[in-house]
Amino acid sequence: MKNSEMSGSSPFKMRLVHLDLKGAPPKVSYLSEVFPLFHALGANGLLLEYEDMFPYEGRLRLLRAKHAYSPPEIKEILHLATLNELEVIPLVQTFGHMEFVLKHEALAHLREVALFPNTLNPHEAESLALVGAMISQVMELHPGARWLHVGCDEVYYLGEGEASRQWLQQEHNTKARLCLSHIKAVACHVLAQHPATRPLVWDDMLRAIPEDQLSASGVPRLVEPVLWDYGADLDVHGKALLMEKYRKCGFLRLWAASAFKGATGASQALTPIEHHLRNNMQWLQVAASGPADMLQGIVLTGWQRYDHFSVLCELLPVGIPSLAVCLQSLLHGDFAEDVKAKVENFLGISNLEITDFTRYVTGWFSSYHRRRKLIHPVMVQHIQPQALSLLARWSTLVQELEAALHRVFYPDTVEEWLEENVQPSLRRLQGLLQDLREAASPRPLAAQDP
Repeated sequence: MKNSEMSGSSPFKMRLVHLDLKGAPPKVSYLSEVFPLFHALGANGLLLEYEDMFPYEGRLRLLRAKHAYSPPEIKEILHLATLNELEVIPLVQTFGHMEFVLKHEALAHLREVALFPNTLNPHEAESLALVGAMISQVMELHPGARWLHVGCDEVYYLGEGEASRQWLQQEHNTKARLCLSHIKAVACHVLAQHPATRPLVWDDMLRAIPEDQLSASGVPRLVEPVLWDYGADLDVHGKALLMEKYRKCGFLRLWAASAFKGATGASQALTPIEHHLRNNMQWLQVAASGPADMLQGIVLTGWQRYDHFSVLCELLPVGIPSLAVCLQSLLHGDFAEDVKAKVENFLGISNLEITDFTRYVTGWFSSYHRRRKLIHPVMVQHIQPQALSLLARWSTLVQELEAALHRVFYPDTVEEWLEENVQPSLRRLQGLLQDLREAASPRPLAAQDP
């Protein structure tokens, strides 16, 4: 079925799956397996946030990660996307979240604040030349891209650098003006070099800027903002007002961004599907509250790290059931039983419910209980068999898991994920069983008093 036919009841013409490649980047062979599924579920585009996985050349070669994709691999990814009717929008950070660039000693002099690699110094001509060179290399491998996302979210510490402090002392200069001037410079560069490509920006740095300042800056005529909110209870009315404000300022097109994973905790290992379903349902309400053509599309973000230096959150394969639920709900307008059945059929699973093993443990055998060797005998019968069964399966499971991870990811990702998630869990499970044995063993009543 064509995506054009599938879009019938969805208010979002474009439904993009975001791949955050700054952590656990999948091998191209895995992408060849999941792109057909993305298409079947209702996606018609990809937002590729390459970060250090892009094969930068020349003086930018130092930005490459150890297992960065090669130019032929990038071309293969784009070919696979085309085969599956997924339009690719590349994303290049150009202001905030520049850690993968500014962590390098050779480029550290371009930091807004010398100590922190987050934000680019917007006063340096070399800063714009740097992001211009990055954009040129990315666009060279993405000829014909209709959009380029230039990031610009969470520009922390803006205005706190020495050059900014001096600039802000001048009359009429504000942080908002400083932010807008850099966004404008980047957008003008993109449009000068690639007239057919429209820049997208995350909207958070624009939200608090008054209408008149946004209009006067000229930015609304140059970029399309992506309004992002990953909350399960986002303020629908507030979003409608924000969209109206942006339209009044002169922004011609707006986009939405929800999340299907990676937005509920920096070290989240399992994706809370219900949270993400509610988030996407709220965005459907936002879309319904305004004119039909107000939102160009929606990006379903799948964050892999909160920033370049943070731990991995849920891996992409773990988030696929959530992605399926969210895409199908956006496509059909709800998550009724028939939609749930379709998702289960797509995924080849019988039930999407996730049971929480730790519920009894945290309620009846907490750290307080464990230190004092206190437990209700009934709870031993609930917890101990499950824990013993889990430990018995552990060795086989770890071997299978490691093999599966190597099929999808590069070795450094496998090593990091196992070290962060497997060994600590094994130690906790062994410790839990030891404490259970001690707490359950018969002792004099006096010894059981806290």
